[in-house]
Amino acid sequence: MKIGIAVLRAVIGLLFLGHGLQKLTERFGGHGLAQTAAGFESMGLRPGRQNALAAGVSEAVGGTLLAAGLATPVATGMITGTMGSAVYHVHASKGPWATQGGWEYNAVIVAAAFAIADTGPGELSLDHALGIERSGWRVAVAQLAAGLLGSAVVAALTKASAPPPAASPGTDMPAAERADT
Repeated sequence: MKIGIAVLRAVIGLLFLGHGLQKLTERFGGHGLAQTAAGFESMGLRPGRQNALAAGVSEAVGGTLLAAGLATPVATGMITGTMGSAVYHVHASKGPWATQGGWEYNAVIVAAAFAIADTGPGELSLDHALGIERSGWRVAVAQLAAGLLGSAVVAALTKASAPPPAASPGTDMPAAERADT
């Protein structure tokens, strides 16, 4: 029996469970939902509470499922989606390297989720024990697409709910609209 994939699932899954609980509660050094929501609002993720709740639940549930090896394609898709959102909203403009706040770590997690979906959760998983294991390159591509599509939908909804740009002094028209006229 090979245990490498089980160890990978457990490490990533339990860390994501903890990361989600940081957002939702004040556990594991987190700030809880109210402060996370305020932080999301300051980054332009509006409404902050709903975005923070969605991110926290996705990380906690996705992490729990991944650690257990249950509904593995769903779990990896949830983790991929949260990483896609993190890259889009926080890390993309900072380049690839984590030392500059970039997306390097997120890419490693997405690649690991893809690999787990491709190879399957392994013998030490609930998917295997229940006979519902699904894996392969099609499953890996599907979870990647679903995660990134979910992330894109969140980004579109966030932009749609963002307040319009403020008007410049002396006019009722936002600066961006004045530039177009």
